[in-house]
Amino acid sequence: MDFTAPTADQVLAIRINAGIDDLAANPRFAAASPDMVEAIVEGIGQFAAGEFAPLNRKGDLEGAKLANGVVTLPDGFAGAYQAYVEQGWNAVAGDEAHGGQGLPFTLAANVLENLGAANMAFSLLPMLTVGAIEALAHHGSPAQQALYLPKLVSGEWSGTMNLTEPQAGSDVGALRTTATPRGDGTWSIKGTKIYITWGEHDLAGNIIHLVLARTPGAPAGSRGISLFVVPKYLVKPDGSLGPHNDLRCVSIEHKLGIMASPTCVMSFGDNDECIGELVGHENEGLKAMFTMMNSARINVGNQGVQIAERALQQARHYARERVQSARAGGPSRDPVAIVEHPDVRRMLLRMRALTEGSRALLYYTAGQVDRGALGANAAQLRADCLVPMLKAWGTDIGCEVASLGVQIHGGMGFVEETGAAQHYRDARIAPIYEGTNGIQAADLVTRKLGYEQGGVLASLYTEIARDCADAPELAALAADCEAIAKWMTSEASLDDRLAGSVPFCTMSAVAVAGWQLQRQAKALAGEDTPQAKAKAVVAQYFAQHIASEARGLKAQATAGAGLLYALDAEALAG
Repeated sequence: MDFTAPTADQVLAIRINAGIDDLAANPRFAAASPDMVEAIVEGIGQFAAGEFAPLNRKGDLEGAKLANGVVTLPDGFAGAYQAYVEQGWNAVAGDEAHGGQGLPFTLAANVLENLGAANMAFSLLPMLTVGAIEALAHHGSPAQQALYLPKLVSGEWSGTMNLTEPQAGSDVGALRTTATPRGDGTWSIKGTKIYITWGEHDLAGNIIHLVLARTPGAPAGSRGISLFVVPKYLVKPDGSLGPHNDLRCVSIEHKLGIMASPTCVMSFGDNDECIGELVGHENEGLKAMFTMMNSARINVGNQGVQIAERALQQARHYARERVQSARAGGPSRDPVAIVEHPDVRRMLLRMRALTEGSRALLYYTAGQVDRGALGANAAQLRADCLVPMLKAWGTDIGCEVASLGVQIHGGMGFVEETGAAQHYRDARIAPIYEGTNGIQAADLVTRKLGYEQGGVLASLYTEIARDCADAPELAALAADCEAIAKWMTSEASLDDRLAGSVPFCTMSAVAVAGWQLQRQAKALAGEDTPQAKAKAVVAQYFAQHIASEARGLKAQATAGAGLLYALDAEALAG
């Protein structure tokens, strides 16, 4: 079925949850006027529906192809990407000094939301480029920024992130790729990287790889990692392209989903002629890469919203069209569209509440990121705490909503021809990459929980409880989160905290999402519009059902690690 951008709900979330009007009051973001915001949201929604969405099914069926070291995409992808670049969508939040429009990150998040809902696999191409831009903008030299950023910002060139190796997944410190000085200020890069999203393709004029490697004599583990910019085509001082660098795509993975996103095995320096430039200082690569990863984690959380929206739209359409059985509690014995049956309504309302709740969390996080960029330290600290919640819970609900979408289709959901199965398959990668959701939860309870001696999260929970006095389920959930946080910081061992990290992360995310939905509903209160009526119901359902359900996780969050280690490894596995 066709994709239609949820423009009205996006504008509401951008206005209420991100607080775009407050952001626009700052001279840096003065261009983000209400008219500009609506123009961007409507424009990218129409573009995504017209250019990216028609390629979604084709990309799934045909996928990316590798032949003779070159990755190609199905017909139509090159034209759509060129249109994306020419219309300036990649440059929305880019620095004006490098050809960007200088608008808030919030609006760049909306660009990706629409592109990803239309075609999740395709949207990974600009998503990774955003991360490369962030890394070079914060850690690259002025010369590197001048050479690479203009064409990355425009989208003429794309970017990648090269961390993972066959023996080094989440343990980045185990990587073996090397960087050796060449004597002219450049470095010789040698090694293999796996799971490189859009590591090779024929859509952009150049691919700028950001590669983690070890220099001679570097300390062991993560303390000895440096970051290098390694272009597919070497770039001359005047910005023109030189010869092909000594790197290649060895293979692409055969995956469960996102078929049109080439996931590459990349080999650097087969002929000992792969040239890279150091980004920042030696042994500080992980700091630079974390800048890129943090951006990517927000954008992967965004993918949960994207796939949920697409699955919801398809399920809603099917439920209106599919006629099956009389409504048990209805006055007639005639068959009705399945949208009339209570259980289908339950699933649809849950899908909608989860989708709109995760969108509210996304734009609240984006707004805090923008305030952090303006120098508000408290907002930046809160954003840092929100990122693992968004990435983990946002992608979890993406999987749940896609699964419910299959369920509403019934047997036809299990059949590929409807397209519902594709959303389910595509969604499943998001809880895994850019740090598994378990890693996100661990980050929350081992690092973020300690921000300002626990004060950052404590103030968040206090604010939620205060604002949700008329939504007692949410206020109680926030109080539960605060109590768990105190237990984790004062009584629990490290194993206990980690054992309870996932349920605690879920509870926290649900509390924030429900709070932000309440803010939306209150902003629309008094309006006699379909949107206001629907939002009131969705916010109420979220509080009464989703938040109450999340409160049930408190026992898991505080159970400790004892039972997890009651069996030794052999007995557990056997």
